[in-house]
Amino acid sequence: MELSEEELRLLEQMERALVEEDPKLASTLRGTSIARTARRRMVAGGAIVLVGIGCLVVAVLLDLSSVLQTIVGVVGFVVMLGGTILALTSTRTAGHQPAKVRSSGRTGFGVVDGGRSHRPGRPGRQRSGAPFMERMEERWRRRRERGF
Repeated sequence: MELSEEELRLLEQMERALVEEDPKLASTLRGTSIARTARRRMVAGGAIVLVGIGCLVVAVLLDLSSVLQTIVGVVGFVVMLGGTILALTSTRTAGHQPAKVRSSGRTGFGVVDGGRSHRPGRPGRQRSGAPFMERMEERWRRRRERGF
């Protein structure tokens, strides 16, 4: 369903007002600065991992004393670990909570539950097979018929 010209104009006015009132929020909602920062952190993490691998290679290839070789190897591993953590956590946002792990009572692996809890026997509304927009149009049509 396409928007009318009036609705498009109204939407553009609302967007301009939001940008004028709170540019930081508008930038966050667009997602450009968050994605750019995450990409930068991921690239930096990858570069740090490469530096750690380089330290490990140097420790193995150079003819150093046993103690110095061990120290350079451990430093390389720690640098690699830090770079990996930086790269893997770059996509998380400040307000993002990690998914809860739900255990089935047995030992071993749990099920990651990041959405609603699905309990058997819990009463709830049945979802229709209609797409989202069709359901919304149907709700809008019913509201207009009732006169709200």
